[in-house]
Amino acid sequence: MTPAPSTPIRAAVAGYGLSGSVFHAPFLAADPAYSLDVIATSDAGRRQAAAERYPGVSLVDRPEDILALAGELDLIVLGTPPASHYPLAKAALEAGLDVVVDKPFAVHSAQARELIELAGRLGRVLTVYQNRRWDGDALTVKKLLDAGVLGRVLRFESSMERWAPEISKAWKAGAGVDDGGGVLFDLGTHVLDLALRLLGPATVAYAEITARRPQERADDDVFLALRHNSGLISHHALNLSSRLHGPRFRILGSDGGFVKYGVDPQEPFILAGGLPTDPAYGLDAQEHYGILERDGVQTPVPTERGAYQEFYRILADKIADGGASSALPLPVDPADPAAVLELIEQARELAAH
Repeated sequence: MTPAPSTPIRAAVAGYGLSGSVFHAPFLAADPAYSLDVIATSDAGRRQAAAERYPGVSLVDRPEDILALAGELDLIVLGTPPASHYPLAKAALEAGLDVVVDKPFAVHSAQARELIELAGRLGRVLTVYQNRRWDGDALTVKKLLDAGVLGRVLRFESSMERWAPEISKAWKAGAGVDDGGGVLFDLGTHVLDLALRLLGPATVAYAEITARRPQERADDDVFLALRHNSGLISHHALNLSSRLHGPRFRILGSDGGFVKYGVDPQEPFILAGGLPTDPAYGLDAQEHYGILERDGVQTPVPTERGAYQEFYRILADKIADGGASSALPLPVDPADPAAVLELIEQARELAAH
């Protein structure tokens, strides 16, 4: 049942690893439009951490235990490993819940399309947590492009690079491509989503997909070139074996260029114990501002404030306004991450030949 506008949206978070503990629970708990009612985790340490941080929340072992409580809930957020996204989202929709799926939406684009069709048929809200749309650097690039400051874009490069010689999560260590493992399903879904959002529809023109780490079962070093419908070819790098990180964005246009280094501060801020309601949340350090060059003059560009909380604000408005029947937009149209999965499939096919 869709709650009335004055009634908090009764939410449950499935999984309390990095996804649930950093990207979902803090934002649901901080937004008065929601009540965080249930968290599912079978890990003893995570269960204790959740109980200490959210003492009024019911703790269950498995996502299936949340589904058993569907009559007492409105929304489930899936922060579980990728291979579980399709079956859990399908079961949740059929149980009458609105659903947020963390990225990747699914392991196969056909699964994503099936979920979109099912949500439409059942009249449920279905969206995907592509939170990097609200990174400060992505918002800054969008603002520059929308304003035409750089002129016609001639070259667009983005990268997400890390030095992670060991695989820290047990499920990632055992996950192959069919399980949703690898950097392309992880960081790649963010990079590709932003490429489509900022530059428009595209196909994969070139792909290098490699596993550098001995224990990697999928991929950890990827380079993709996308050919956009506009004719622009954009370049994107993902690397978990990088001791020297490239720029997050480097854009050359007919009227100027822009380069931005560094990591968006929102995730480390929450990890350090901060809240999305804190005054300093989402603010980039001045020394990390990007540089705009026009006519030989370089100027620092203050980074737009990061705003992951916007995802849940937009979602709350959508649900309170009537859910799937509302004309209000979703925070992320699930067709967009489905298109990202199609690009990943194209890339794998190209790299295999």
